[in-house]
Amino acid sequence: MTAQIIVVTSGKGGVGKTTTSASLATGLAMAGKKVAVIDFDVGLRNLDLIMGCERRVVYDFVNVVHGEATLKQALIKDKRHDNLFVLAASQTRDKDALTQEGVEKVLDGLSEDGFDYVVCDSPAGIEKGAHLAMYFADQAVVVVNPEVSSVRDSDRILGLLASKTRRAERGDGAITQHLLLTRYNPTRVAAQEMLSVKDVEEILGISVIGVIPESENVLAASNAGVPVILDDNSIAGQAYGDTVARILGEERPLRFTEVTKKGFFQRVFGS
Repeated sequence: MTAQIIVVTSGKGGVGKTTTSASLATGLAMAGKKVAVIDFDVGLRNLDLIMGCERRVVYDFVNVVHGEATLKQALIKDKRHDNLFVLAASQTRDKDALTQEGVEKVLDGLSEDGFDYVVCDSPAGIEKGAHLAMYFADQAVVVVNPEVSSVRDSDRILGLLASKTRRAERGDGAITQHLLLTRYNPTRVAAQEMLSVKDVEEILGISVIGVIPESENVLAASNAGVPVILDDNSIAGQAYGDTVARILGEERPLRFTEVTKKGFFQRVFGS
């Protein structure tokens, strides 16, 4: 069985791609799947920090692509889940260090090793690393903030997903595209300071697979090297859990998209 390859991508930086990649990979592993998550952002490297394994990186993705290390040497096993592995990006090479043949070799190697899912954490935009991250994908999670500039940039990514992938070249049918809204604030949506879920779906023409509410827990979890999906008390963590369930085919209602109405005591006494 070949691994399902999921690319996590966006038109602009700073929308929460790496946070999303870490939480989706962790959630899939929690569901019993064997998962590898790969950092395609050569030169920057953030995924290992959010996964809490930065001190354990010896060999990286580029080393494997160039035959300087084996996959087994470079994959870092997550301390929390035995079926979750991280392949870090190189901080010292430039973006041309990745090649299409090298990336294909790594992905084929993961399939041969029995991985169910490979999550590719793409750099922002449309440069080489982003193109290679999406080229072999079966599914794409397009991460968007509910603001006009982020949505407009994502439209361009959707065009590339439809035309510049191996599936498109072979005529194998389109990549399954999902929209993930991050930093969603229902109060600001109600005040028309932010686009609604419906607005974004209508502009981009694809359905939302998850809505991640704005939450301080996301930054706190990232700083602690813990994917936020592991924080059961966090609404962002719960929303990522819902998103993973939907990727696995479960139906769940969208939560955290409406303004919370205050109860009587909150209105009288404040929170």
